[in-house]
Amino acid sequence: MALFKSGNPTLSEKMFDKAQTLGDRSAGVMSVRGTMNKFGFLLAMVIASASYSWHLFEAGKAPTMTILMIAGAIGGLVAALVVVFKPNWAPFVAPAYGILQGFFVGGISAIINDAMSEKYPGIVMQAVGLTFGVAIAMFAMYNARIIQPTQKFKSIVIASTMGIAIFYFITILLNWFGVSVSFMYDSSWLSIGISLFVVVIASLNLILDFDMIEQGAAQGAPKFMEWFGAFGLLVTIVWLYIEMLKLLSKLGSRD
Repeated sequence: MALFKSGNPTLSEKMFDKAQTLGDRSAGVMSVRGTMNKFGFLLAMVIASASYSWHLFEAGKAPTMTILMIAGAIGGLVAALVVVFKPNWAPFVAPAYGILQGFFVGGISAIINDAMSEKYPGIVMQAVGLTFGVAIAMFAMYNARIIQPTQKFKSIVIASTMGIAIFYFITILLNWFGVSVSFMYDSSWLSIGISLFVVVIASLNLILDFDMIEQGAAQGAPKFMEWFGAFGLLVTIVWLYIEMLKLLSKLGSRD
């Protein structure tokens, strides 16, 4: 199963190897169309719950929205860990992840939209548009084999993704101990450069995810892996959107 390598930790070779031992082929096998249909369903869950969080903020119920946003962040992390360790539970847990992640995404979006309402009106819609624009472009380039996920390509993207994760973890630890890492959040060109780099790596992860889904279908992975593949793709899309929103807010904050 060496084909199943993705920068996305939820779509790793190990997960697919594990799925082969859990799968029941009588229920059918994974297909690309089935995975994308389920991704569309999960995305609808995110949009619905994000819209609710946004509505709460606009209705002057920011405290309630904040509670949902925090619950969504924590609950989404728990749900993600459950799916990673129990991929056969994905059909039941992935929708819950979508709803919880939507509460978080909607809350963050509402807060940034309000903070940037004068300097950068419409920042959220632009971030959404750019996210889906990049996703479509990545899919088109993958489908046309303009970008091919070679082993070297995968190694670079995986290493970069792990580096970003470690860097973010260290930053969080430093903040907990009162050490300010201002260049991560200000609008300096260094901060903008870091965000741009992360956006590029998140975008390239989509190539690996598309390849993983295609190869999973070709290898006859169990049917429940459609939900797992859709979940993993959603993780990357949400990550890309958050990073795109951060990048635009930094650009909009510059005088």
